[in-house]
Amino acid sequence: MPGARPLVSDADRERLIALLREHYAAGLFGLDELDRRVGTVLGAQFLDEAAAAVADLPAIAPGTAAAGSAPPRRARRRRGHGHADQPAAGWVPTSERFRDPSTSMVMRVWVDPADQSRHYVPEPES
Repeated sequence: MPGARPLVSDADRERLIALLREHYAAGLFGLDELDRRVGTVLGAQFLDEAAAAVADLPAIAPGTAAAGSAPPRRARRRRGHGHADQPAAGWVPTSERFRDPSTSMVMRVWVDPADQSRHYVPEPES
């Protein structure tokens, strides 16, 4: 049927809310605006209605945060390729493996389904 509007799925909602949280953390709007936009996503029946909550937002560079606007965060120690000592609860392993050029360790790629972020965890020595 031409012109049919797709319904918004739970995965769509999770993806859009994660994007809103990133913009909030970057200081692009305050908590009240985050709440309003999340309410729009959660109350939407159709995908285009939910997407309207992020349609006017600019692209943000990873790691961008405005001082004073975002909630305080603990400083993270940079470990290169998004390394983690072990997978976090909920992460899903992929079949991808590679040898980290900086450490020569074999790494396995894990994906966090909440935001589709990729994490690299050392494979145990056999």
